[in-house]
Amino acid sequence: MKKIGFLSFGHWSPSPQSQTRSAGDTLLQSIDLAVAAEELGADGAYFRVHHFARQLASPFPLLAAVGARTKSIEIGTAVIDMRYENPLYMAEDAGSADLIAGGRLQLGISRGSPEQVIDGYRYFGYAPAEGESDADMGRRHTEVFLDVLRGEGFAEPNPRPMFPNPPGKLRLEPHSEGLLERIWWGSSSNATSVWAAKFGMNLQSSTLKTDESGKPFHVQQAEQIRIYREAWKEAGHKREPRVSVSRSIFALMNDMDRAYFGASGQSQDQIGYIDPQTQAIFGRSYAAEPDKLIEQLKKDEAIAEADTLLLTVPNQLGVAYNAHVIESILKHVAPALGWR
Repeated sequence: MKKIGFLSFGHWSPSPQSQTRSAGDTLLQSIDLAVAAEELGADGAYFRVHHFARQLASPFPLLAAVGARTKSIEIGTAVIDMRYENPLYMAEDAGSADLIAGGRLQLGISRGSPEQVIDGYRYFGYAPAEGESDADMGRRHTEVFLDVLRGEGFAEPNPRPMFPNPPGKLRLEPHSEGLLERIWWGSSSNATSVWAAKFGMNLQSSTLKTDESGKPFHVQQAEQIRIYREAWKEAGHKREPRVSVSRSIFALMNDMDRAYFGASGQSQDQIGYIDPQTQAIFGRSYAAEPDKLIEQLKKDEAIAEADTLLLTVPNQLGVAYNAHVIESILKHVAPALGWR
């Protein structure tokens, strides 16, 4: 069995071809798609976070709204850029959203990817300390976030408070028990996977990875997962970690599917740069009739290693079409692969 969810980047555009022409369209349709995915039997509704872009940004109002409209589906992010975050305020937001959802949040966080503006986190009031990189700052914010999620008191109480305090130092409220075990780190390298394991975070690996060996993408990603799991064992954590991978997968079921994706199946990995110094490998996408798709996916080593698969969806094509995309995989592909 494998958990299967969707991942939406939450694009919107004023283009007449887009079903999401405003931020409001994207937010409301994101909620509706999560409801539809739950009804179809999908396991997760995940959302990307990008700043200064016509995409989903501040995630917690959306996560809380999805939590209030659904009952069982996991609700998550992939990923929140920790360079932009106040970790204490974020812990309060996350605790609130998780309580509304009944403990279903699965928060993916990371250093983030190249953004639309130069050093966008500075506009949010954050800057690396002397001798610190922006990646270091993101990891520092993460360590504070994880620490306060433990729910231990750390703040000195006012001797004359407005309301009575419990004894001892105070923690952040609202606190959601168990959320700490549902934090994921979005990693593009083997080294940061090891770092995530050390801190007890689950692992998210997307459709791109730092090219560390020249091997095919899915092979490098599978190796990354195995390295992460070994580091998890060495860290001595008591629970089993979770690992997700993201993929663009489209089953060509009808003429509309073929019109949208029939000629776009990227059958080869691509090499590019996520910044001037870092060569990355971008994984292939899959688009084929179900029988061919099944045979192709059997060869993907990283999907086989992961316990959770996130299907990237073209949200601008609307809720009904994206529900069809998800249903096609759940019904016509997943069972033959042993995922259902």
